[in-house]
Amino acid sequence: MIHVENLTKTYGTTTVLSIPRLEIPKGQSFGLVGNNGAGKTTFFSLLLDLIQPSTGHITSNSVEISNSEAWKPFTSAFIDETFLIGYLTPEEYFYFIGELRGWNKADVDAFLAPFADFFNDEILNKRKYLRDLSKGNSKKVGIIAALIGNPEVIILDEPFANLDPTTQIRLKKILKELANNQEVTILVSSHDLQHTVEVSNRIVVLEKGEVVKDLKTSTETMKELEAFFSGEHSLT
Repeated sequence: MIHVENLTKTYGTTTVLSIPRLEIPKGQSFGLVGNNGAGKTTFFSLLLDLIQPSTGHITSNSVEISNSEAWKPFTSAFIDETFLIGYLTPEEYFYFIGELRGWNKADVDAFLAPFADFFNDEILNKRKYLRDLSKGNSKKVGIIAALIGNPEVIILDEPFANLDPTTQIRLKKILKELANNQEVTILVSSHDLQHTVEVSNRIVVLEKGEVVKDLKTSTETMKELEAFFSGEHSLT
């Protein structure tokens, strides 16, 4: 599904990302972890053509991302609040995204109905603009909007940040249900190791822009990651 070849991103003399090769198969739930400055957001930005690679390329479903827009119809993402449109209400934003994805208002309304618990009666029918929502509620809107239109690739950067514990649990359930669909490829980046492990069947660790470990999620994954990030020993 997603193929990375000789990918680098350099600013001046500093290389912030260097991935010689990486394959993410269709239907995989892919977790990306690392400390600040590891290159997680840079990688996602390259996946979404928000920045250009210094060398190499990424293809998604055989489409080279930096040279074509043909990946956009099957790809969706929420990176941060800049993806939102502040002067719209949540409903208006959902309908806007739905229209881009070929859905009418009835389609969007039907899609949103099962997320009532996730919204916790704080999003819909409140006559608030997106710019006036809390960071947590803004994130709820952005995440659910990214699911509209049944995208094949979903990219979420720090989806658990700014969410209360109840909403984090509900989000994990949503992501796990999506992961059961073998047609959907999910990429999640987070500082929260536990949440990322729980929703991913594969974990890639970035350090100083390089892949230092690629793990298939197992009962031992959390212990291995904790040992690595605590400096006790390297991952094996």
